[in-house]
Amino acid sequence: MTESPKTPRPDEVEAEDSGRPTIRDKRRIDPETYELREPSAPTGAADGQDGESAGPAAADPSQIDPAEIEDLKKQVADRTADLQRVQAEYVNYKRRVDRDRDLSRASGVESVLTEFLPVLDSVRAAREHGELTGGFKAVADEIEKVTGRHGLEAYGEPGDPFDPQIHEALMTAQADQITVPTCVTIMQPGYKLKGRVIRPARVAVAEPEPGAVPAAGAESEVSEPSDDAAGE
Repeated sequence: MTESPKTPRPDEVEAEDSGRPTIRDKRRIDPETYELREPSAPTGAADGQDGESAGPAAADPSQIDPAEIEDLKKQVADRTADLQRVQAEYVNYKRRVDRDRDLSRASGVESVLTEFLPVLDSVRAAREHGELTGGFKAVADEIEKVTGRHGLEAYGEPGDPFDPQIHEALMTAQADQITVPTCVTIMQPGYKLKGRVIRPARVAVAEPEPGAVPAAGAESEVSEPSDDAAGE
């Protein structure tokens, strides 16, 4: 019994003449034996290619035009300047957005607290008349706590020196034993929001009588001449 001739690998099939294509099997697994094939050596001569000529020749640095290098450097500098300008514009934009957001929030808080001022006046009047008791007292305390947490503070006490920048004089009268205009009655307290006056205190002011001796702190500071100055 004769053995059947072994089927040649497709990559071993060579063309009988130059007019037929050459077929090469690049599969790593033999489809008949399912065994791993040994990698074959590159056949650069059969392909008509030389291994040294497979890749492009490396450029010679000495053949690069200096003008082209300068042009590339200029392009890089221009792109870098563009990126820096865009970055600066973004930073400025973010700062403006943050500032506008803070101003908008502060304006909204001030608007709400201004609407609460009549409520706080009613709470103060009820406290002065002894009517702030029970559940009403708990609500009033909570309102004052919330408004204070947002920076609202009341000011104005009898005996404070009158300051036209933070006080509004509704009544004036002369009184003795005072040397500067003084708030004697607080008709309506003033309020500050984070140090800024949003409503001046309405007060009755007592002014010193004509010829009253000014207070020690209000006297002009005149230093007595020293011994050296007196000798001169």
